[in-house]
Amino acid sequence: MMTTVGGTVVGTVAFAELPTPVGRFVLAVTEEGLVASGWGSRPRLKDLVEVDDPGRTAGAVAELTDYFAGRLRAFETPIDWRFVSPTPRQVLQALHRVPFGTVVTYGELARRAHSSVPARGIGSIMGANPIPIVVPCHRVVAGNGLGGFSGGEGVETKRWLLTHEGYLQPTLLDL
Repeated sequence: MMTTVGGTVVGTVAFAELPTPVGRFVLAVTEEGLVASGWGSRPRLKDLVEVDDPGRTAGAVAELTDYFAGRLRAFETPIDWRFVSPTPRQVLQALHRVPFGTVVTYGELARRAHSSVPARGIGSIMGANPIPIVVPCHRVVAGNGLGGFSGGEGVETKRWLLTHEGYLQPTLLDL
């Protein structure tokens, strides 16, 4: 549904929030698909008018609910990439294809994306990922360990997600 504001046609966005084992998670869905997600408050999305449309967000909410319940391994929710510039988009689209339960290093992701961005730059792109979990930046690790994570409770959230996906073994603290 398009809206006219001051003679300019703008898109709309619907929000949903859901509790997860790694904290309250916010979703923003446009007519095109999931445009943002993450922990904390609702993002401000330029030129998008907020609408109350639970039907629009229902598919993404159901998929995330199933993911956290262990019933979903691959998200099918469409992604709206409009706010991601070309180089980060190229990297994040390559990341979106990294399968459940596997990881790639920052350098390997750059190669998969056919990008000349160095590993540190890939880390910056991961830190700015507007759609964590569905675009799985938690699946990108350093060559010498887990690397960083800016979502939720930081590296502990990344560790939880990778354990949930079976990449890491649970510790005594997880049992």
